[in-house]
Amino acid sequence: MPSSGRTVVLAIDLQADVMPGCFDEHSVLARAASLVERARDGGVPVVWVHHDPVGVGTPEWELAAPLRRDEGEPLVRKSYRDSFADTNLRETLDALGATRLVITGAQSDFCVRTTMQRAAAEGYDVTLVSDAHTTVDTEWDGVRSQVSRSSRTRTCTSRDCGIPGRSSRSRRMIRSRSDESRALY
Repeated sequence: MPSSGRTVVLAIDLQADVMPGCFDEHSVLARAASLVERARDGGVPVVWVHHDPVGVGTPEWELAAPLRRDEGEPLVRKSYRDSFADTNLRETLDALGATRLVITGAQSDFCVRTTMQRAAAEGYDVTLVSDAHTTVDTEWDGVRSQVSRSSRTRTCTSRDCGIPGRSSRSRRMIRSRSDESRALY
């Protein structure tokens, strides 16, 4: 990993077919769009991750509105919950000189959490934007799990990610309704 640090925004699975039914869907998408625009305005690179099994090239595979990918912004296509597994994400981040990731995305308890844990293990400092990630309630073997946003965030992060010299944390993008300009990077 390069010695000079650089922050990169990583947007995971914010696709048209992934978002319906997610907790606070429209507000999360609006906050993710705001985060991406602020990153672009500040010269912070944005890397998009798409889950391929959604249906490559179909409208459902595209980004959910109001998000849009600018020409030249990297797009990493994945087939697993871990955005690093069998993808070029590590090479993409290395080419950008990334040492710190600010993460927004969908399926907090699956792809977001798995990618965050892998990123920390790969040596990146990780910040989850606590009000710009979401998921759906899940059911496993007939048991329905309805999890609040705060416990979803705790599932994804902790003060000590267990890796020497690395941090994993959660920060709200918008501290109050009147303060939308607070930077995360």
